[in-house]
This record gives sequence, C-alpha cells and structure tokens, in this order.
Amino acid sequence: MAQSGVITFKGAPMTLLGDALNVGAPAPEFTLHYFDGGLKTLTKQDLAGKPTIVSVVPSLDTGVCQIQTKKFNQELAALGDQVNAVTVSRDTPFAQNRFCGAEDVQNMRVASDYQAGEFGLAWGVMIDELKLHTRSVFVLDSSGSVVYAEIVPEVTSEPNYDAALAALKQAS
Repeated sequence: MAQSGVITFKGAPMTLLGDALNVGAPAPEFTLHYFDGGLKTLTKQDLAGKPTIVSVVPSLDTGVCQIQTKKFNQELAALGDQVNAVTVSRDTPFAQNRFCGAEDVQNMRVASDYQAGEFGLAWGVMIDELKLHTRSVFVLDSSGSVVYAEIVPEVTSEPNYDAALAALKQAS
C-alpha cells in the first residue's frame, strides 16, 4: 500500500506506506504512548475540542528533529493551553521523556509510535525502507479534521514553520 510520490532521505528515494492524509479529511484514529511518571496512552479523542498541531519526526536523536521540536515548542509558548501540540516519533517514550527534560520542551507533548507503527501507516508517513516516520506537520481543527498537511520532500530538511503555525492560529 505504497503512496504515489516519492520523498528522499539524503537524496535517496524512499517509499511512504499508507494513504496520504489530505486537507479536509478527518484525522485517522491512533493510539500513541508517552511517559509521564508511567506509560500512558494518547488517542485522537484526547485531542478533541482544541486545534492541534502534530509535528512528526523520524527520531529525536537527530539534529533536524531536535530543531523542529524545539522551534515549535518555542513558538507555541504564546498559545498556552488554547491548542494541543504533539510531536510524534518512533523513539521509545523513555527516550522522548529524556529529550524533553534535557531540552526543556514543555509546550509540546511527545508521543511514541514505537510498537507497531500504526500511526505512521494510518497517517501515511511510514518510510518503508527505514521503518521510521517521515518529517511532516499536520494541523487539525477542533473537530479533528485536517486543515494543513505538509510532507517534507527531503527528510533531512526542516518543515515550513510559518505556514504550519499560521494554519494553527487560523484554526484557533
């Protein structure tokens, strides 16, 4: 179930699995895991009622993923609890928690798709060759419909922060 279109990783073509998530579509259901004094779950229902930004990264152990997460964390501070903000990766919840503590990430929740990669497949961001998620950003309105979707064509490049944040503010 490969998508049409190709992304690249360091110039090498890669295949995305799952169906592309388009603007106007309802966000697919998901169950992610995070660490907050113990393992907990995060679902689509947990995000209902507020506009949401979902920042997807391959791994928080890489420089561009760290930049992306810290940039959104910094920019979202002004919006406070008016929005939901989630970074998703396949890192374990424990590694994500360590990163957030070390980098003072407080305005974004990090959630892991480490078990079966179901989020990546449902949202069309799983890189077949790497079994990691491709760099992408989605904005959902308060009812859970996609109002912004960006799959970054080159995995090692940063997303369009301004466009994503503008979509989030407009959805607020």
